Amino acid sequence: MQRIPEPEELMDDPAQALAYAETDFSEPNELFLDLFDQLHPGPFAGLALDLGCGPGDIPIRFARRHPGAGIEAVDGAPAMLELARAALAGRPELAERIRWRCECLPCERLPAAGYDAVLSNSLLHHLGDPLDLWRGAAHCARPGAVVLVMDLARPDSEAEVERLVALHAADAPELLRRDFHNSLFAAYTPREVREQLAAVGLSGLEVRRVSDRHLAVMGRYPARA
Repeated sequence: MQRIPEPEELMDDPAQALAYAETDFSEPNELFLDLFDQLHPGPFAGLALDLGCGPGDIPIRFARRHPGAGIEAVDGAPAMLELARAALAGRPELAERIRWRCECLPCERLPAAGYDAVLSNSLLHHLGDPLDLWRGAAHCARPGAVVLVMDLARPDSEAEVERLVALHAADAPELLRRDFHNSLFAAYTPREVREQLAAVGLSGLEVRRVSDRHLAVMGRYPARA
């Protein structure tokens, strides 16, 4: 099935951002954290970078799971970051370890080789140039840093898109159903992601399907071909 890019790269419409924040993504977000634990068994006490943090659910879950970690959470949409900050209201024990930053990829203003883990969930398919994500990760990751990127994987057919939307978004608001539908068409296949990694010298990272609708890129930086 041919890829159809999404019309907008940033999700900065307040209504769209709020609908996204109010949707229960606990299943894929917990899967994301479990994949991280496979890469880094035991407590993580370094500095993690979350690229495309959205309304902040993954940084908050990550901070709970790893009490010794610091997190810099980056998004290009101010509406998302407002919701992320609101989600931490009244939780000073977490707020002191999470820093929110409004930045756009490839995030060249962030510290070079400054992070012990580079994370990203559901960002890749939004990007006009997917290599921006991999360039940003390469810029920010310290040698040996954990790299974990999870995203939707494009289905083989329109019928499979409709099946996945019906299965996973049957009770979602129409706005979210539409966004999920469009995102499945905009997602990349594992083969396309491997080609992206090869283009920036990161072929050593593993790419695999991790659910009926997700793929993950996993490994440590540097991961050379």
